[in-house]
Amino acid sequence: MHYWQGEWVDDEAADKRLDTLADCAQRVLAGPPPGPLAVLNACDRLGRELRDPASPVRERLMARLREWDLPEDEVQRTFTDLAAALDREALERKVLRELGDLDPARLVRFDLREPVFEAWVPVGLLVHFAPGNAPAAGALSALEGLLAGNLNVVKASGDDSSFTGELLAALAEQDVTGTLAERLIVLRCPSSRRDWLLRMCEPADAAAAWGGEEAIAAVAELLPAGCRLVDWGPKLSFAYLTADTWSDGETLAAVAADVCRLDQQACSSPQVVYLDTADEAEVFAVAERFAAVLAEVGAKTQPREPSQQEWAEITNTVVVTDLEQHLGLTKVIVDPDGGWRVLADTRSALRASPLYRTVWVKPLPREKIAAVLRPMRRYLQTVGLAANRPDTAALARLLVGVGAQRITVPGEMLSSYHGEPHDGVYALQRYSRRVDVQLDERFHTDACLDDLIGARELLAPRVPITGKGEFEQLQGDLSRADVFFHSGGSSGAPKLSAFSWDDYHEHMRFGAEGLLAAGLDPRTDRVMNLFYAGHLYGGFTSFFSTLEVMGAKQFPMGAQPAAQLEVARSIVDHRVDTLVGMPSNLFGLFIEGAEILGAYRGVRKIFYGGEHFSQRQREVLTEQFGVEVIRSAVYGSVDGGPLGYQCEHSPNRVHHLFTGVHTLEIVDAERDEPVGPGQTGRLVFTAHTRRGQRLDRYEIGDLGRWLAEPCPCGRRTPRFELLGRTGDVFRIGPNFLNYRRFVAVAEDFGYTGALQIVLGENGGRERLTIRLEQGHAPEDAVDRFFAGYEDLRTMLDLTDVVSVHVQPLPVNEFDHAASSGKLRAVVDTRTRNI
Repeated sequence: MHYWQGEWVDDEAADKRLDTLADCAQRVLAGPPPGPLAVLNACDRLGRELRDPASPVRERLMARLREWDLPEDEVQRTFTDLAAALDREALERKVLRELGDLDPARLVRFDLREPVFEAWVPVGLLVHFAPGNAPAAGALSALEGLLAGNLNVVKASGDDSSFTGELLAALAEQDVTGTLAERLIVLRCPSSRRDWLLRMCEPADAAAAWGGEEAIAAVAELLPAGCRLVDWGPKLSFAYLTADTWSDGETLAAVAADVCRLDQQACSSPQVVYLDTADEAEVFAVAERFAAVLAEVGAKTQPREPSQQEWAEITNTVVVTDLEQHLGLTKVIVDPDGGWRVLADTRSALRASPLYRTVWVKPLPREKIAAVLRPMRRYLQTVGLAANRPDTAALARLLVGVGAQRITVPGEMLSSYHGEPHDGVYALQRYSRRVDVQLDERFHTDACLDDLIGARELLAPRVPITGKGEFEQLQGDLSRADVFFHSGGSSGAPKLSAFSWDDYHEHMRFGAEGLLAAGLDPRTDRVMNLFYAGHLYGGFTSFFSTLEVMGAKQFPMGAQPAAQLEVARSIVDHRVDTLVGMPSNLFGLFIEGAEILGAYRGVRKIFYGGEHFSQRQREVLTEQFGVEVIRSAVYGSVDGGPLGYQCEHSPNRVHHLFTGVHTLEIVDAERDEPVGPGQTGRLVFTAHTRRGQRLDRYEIGDLGRWLAEPCPCGRRTPRFELLGRTGDVFRIGPNFLNYRRFVAVAEDFGYTGALQIVLGENGGRERLTIRLEQGHAPEDAVDRFFAGYEDLRTMLDLTDVVSVHVQPLPVNEFDHAASSGKLRAVVDTRTRNI
């Protein structure tokens, strides 16, 4: 049976479908690639199945391996290696290392100062010729093809017991998006079925093949002109021991362990032990010692049985080498039971071993390394190097210079690390194409070209919503966290958010894309960073990094509420034309430095975060100080990261969603169900790439609604309007009041300063205090609030348990969050809330 895009088909059906492969490829590849995240999620779920001894999937695949007549230890090792290969963290690291991004197909600027967009896109139809001696190789190659977004056709070995097809089918079954199955075809057939091979390859864009030179050449003959051949051809590996290590028993035991593990079936298994000497007697002596160690180490595991043909090659090599002993060239040491063979040879030429624990021991003084090994450079892979520290550095440089791909220590030759290149290259890059689109000034604010086409939104996980007060529940595993920031604490107790460095850099990249869309031009703007810093708060640091990503000219001043005149003078002295910071601090800067900044009129752009400017404040900045652009730098939070961005057409409080980072749900205020179009609800975010901590369906604490109409900027990313904080609505006496209504009323009567509500108690009565900036509050402010806010007036008419007051106060005496400097909208000091 064969696996064809989610279906199991017989020979006859597969034969018919092969005639339609070109049309199939055209249809599948015309759509957007699934993206690595869909693959990572499916791999994570399948990996858990394979690690579970009671899993039916594991039992079925184990049975398929045993049908392949593999030794039980290799069956177990294959599953262990598979589970490691499917590990989400390992695959994330692989994708990031090889393609630079978890969404590498996005056409994005590599330099935000130039309208040039680049992406890694699928190579197309990728055929994999799976080897017959490595059961998991074909499936893992197809997995890499999926990560690169290709349509994958796997030619499985005729000896395959359907393991490859069933493993990839199990992977597709774990995919909740349903997009992986259509990119997987597994055909189980012998290499003698040439008509099938030709039809597989005819529409192919690339082919990956394993094996010896003859096998690679046979595949090359099948490929059409221009088809990329990704050859994982024959490689040789060896150990290299210096004089101060070859007498060490532990070193020899480590080399022997590398020989016995997999019985030299891996390309990284040592076939030769080279000695840094020209002394033939020393070579024979070391061979004797190594044979004794190999016998001891080899006795711990059962060697696999070679085939008749393989035994013939081993016997022939041993006989010829034995005959050369009479010439003084060689020495043969053989296990009487046939388990291993050590062949000492005084000639340095690199020579392949017939494997199955058959090892050459040869001299190769370091001064001859280049002459002996460079001609063989295309075959060199791993070197197990045993030397002292200075020699290790020198010999490693020499060995890579003559063609070796990997240098490690004895005992670790068959080991690897996550993201390690294979045979000197990254597989995902060989399975992809790097493309670029060069555009003009019309796209100077566009960071991602794909946003003009549509937005690929990922599904939210099927887990309950986590409220803002339950944030710690998302921090069960912080093993990958590297960077920690406190939230500002303006809407409650500060929370410590955890990020990996990859999270941080990814967020800063998206923040930079958002600032570009908002209108910050890194080519010309001179930016002063006036966000708050310190106390584990990330505002200043984050925007420092964001501006660095943009390549913008930055003056990292930091918020200086007590030195606003000094800041104003610095703006003028350094010809700063763009400010980023918090509205309350920025507006205070212009008011206090009005004489300096009013005369300068050189600040053209303001990008703010954390709070909002009132309409009256915007008018003051534009009319009195000449500011042309006032936009949100980013909608985000310390716990959630960058969530949305504004474009040049975004009204106040309207943002585009960062679909590359988050999924947004807007749910009912009372029930965890989606609201209807245009209705107000709670904002719930899921960060699909967050590594430092989970952020699954997290209620950020804001209210908002979807905007259905398309944005004039042309971007297709979803838009939403912020409608205040969930904490903006508070209860006092018998009524619920809204902080935003107080702000709106104040704007209506011309007030431009900060406003804060303080809830307290006085005897048996509750007290509502409206703080306004001293010098800006009209004397009849209380009456104006009563006149403009009907619910407030009605409450006082119906009850006498609440008193309302206006308190003029210097703005620096308002309650601000200690870390971020944010103005706290509502301060509740009532006993029941302390």
